[in-house]
Amino acid sequence: MSKIIVVTSGKGGVGKTTTSASIATGLAQRGFKTCVIDFDVGLRNLDLIMGCERRVVYDLVNLVNQEASLQQTLIKDKRVDNLYILPASQTRDKDALTIEGVARVIHKLKQNEFDYIICDSPAGIEKGAKMALYFADEAIITTNPEVSSVRDSDRILGILQSESRRAKMDEEPVKEHLLITRYNPNRVQEGQMLSVDDIVDLLAIPLLGIIPESQAVLEASNAGKPVILDDESNAGQAYNDAIARLLGEERPHRFMEAQKKGFLKRLFG
Repeated sequence: MSKIIVVTSGKGGVGKTTTSASIATGLAQRGFKTCVIDFDVGLRNLDLIMGCERRVVYDLVNLVNQEASLQQTLIKDKRVDNLYILPASQTRDKDALTIEGVARVIHKLKQNEFDYIICDSPAGIEKGAKMALYFADEAIITTNPEVSSVRDSDRILGILQSESRRAKMDEEPVKEHLLITRYNPNRVQEGQMLSVDDIVDLLAIPLLGIIPESQAVLEASNAGKPVILDDESNAGQAYNDAIARLLGEERPHRFMEAQKKGFLKRLFG
């Protein structure tokens, strides 16, 4: 049975698309047939991070409007078996998406036996974001360790609990996970960022993972590949840990402690 996971947050620039790409890739690496959908109609960045921007012919809006088939629209990843990308449109408005149209797309993906459907939500609480979370079975709330980001994530939790299909149908609630991105324990120690405990206390949802602040994330995005494929980087390892937890494994959280400086580093900065 297909599971639909939305990657969301209230604030822009917190790493939702980076997270969507890595979560989808990690699930596919473990043998699950996975589709990642870009709901950011009008902007479209997922195809860049997945390295398939030149292969986009049809998009989500074409599929919603029944102007193309699922097979014409899906882009198969060249690096990872079982991984498919459904890009957003750059030329349409978010109003082009309808509940009925997106429901048809989700139904077609389920008919094609996808194990996981990852919905990459745009920032904010407008129509595109609400459309991305409407059908969710689970939600990965992505937040930076900043007060404004955490506050906006709290608002998204309220929308999930009231505006999702599960809420409206009085079904079991959407299962919520917290993913903290761009975490820098040294800056936390200096009082420039919220700590993990602060964020967990404020949002009160289970912690899925902590992604450290890393140059590897930017380098991977610029190279058109999900950072989870860079298994030598802290960020790549952290996303792999998050996938394991998502699938029910117990793993200790890493990258939470500030690195102690050696004598020379303390002396010369």
